[in-house]
Amino acid sequence: MFPHKEDLNFNDLSTVNLNGKRHYVTPKGEKYPSVTTVTSLAIKDGIIAWRKKVGEAEANRIAGTAARRGTKVHKLCEDYLNNVELDYGTIEPINHFLFKQIKPILDIRLQEVYGLEVALYSSYLRVAGRVDLVGMWDGKVSIIDFKTSSKRKKRDWISNYFMQESAYAVMFEEMFKIPVSQIVTIIAVESDEPQVFVEKRDDWIGGFVELRDKWEAQTKTGAYA
Repeated sequence: MFPHKEDLNFNDLSTVNLNGKRHYVTPKGEKYPSVTTVTSLAIKDGIIAWRKKVGEAEANRIAGTAARRGTKVHKLCEDYLNNVELDYGTIEPINHFLFKQIKPILDIRLQEVYGLEVALYSSYLRVAGRVDLVGMWDGKVSIIDFKTSSKRKKRDWISNYFMQESAYAVMFEEMFKIPVSQIVTIIAVESDEPQVFVEKRDDWIGGFVELRDKWEAQTKTGAYA
């Protein structure tokens, strides 16, 4: 059983579509782009090149399969951390396999749940988003993100993950005045052992701010698409 911190009041945020991109509406009515919209700038060129290499149809198939797999594994993690009894007999084998990679890591290293799939925003960063997990990880309040992959990732390949998580850390601290200096990425890998990356927020937030400024500049000129 995972204990939950009960004295944090999270408000859900509605979303609107502006120029084809998801924005969150804050309690004051401000419309901020999602964190993933901003960090997509860091990998945009690579994705375009990959889609050209494999072809649009195959790229759509791979992306769709990965998105469905990720959504289902995320839901299993969410239910498990909410202390819901899981019916393993109804879970697809690949999703069960990936969840079983993450489960023992959570059992050992997560001490308390602060928030699951909760909406966060920052007036300072002018962004918003929905974080997988905020919790006590190895004794430190941390932003924790679940990922799935068909193969192992090198740290240099996933800087966008770290920048995204660093933004969530700033948002949470701004909203609740609880410092968050640590970010954690857990990757369940289809063909190998799981990966866990533990990083410092302050090593990555500068890169996110640069992306946010770049996104704003491109949006004003109509260059972002």
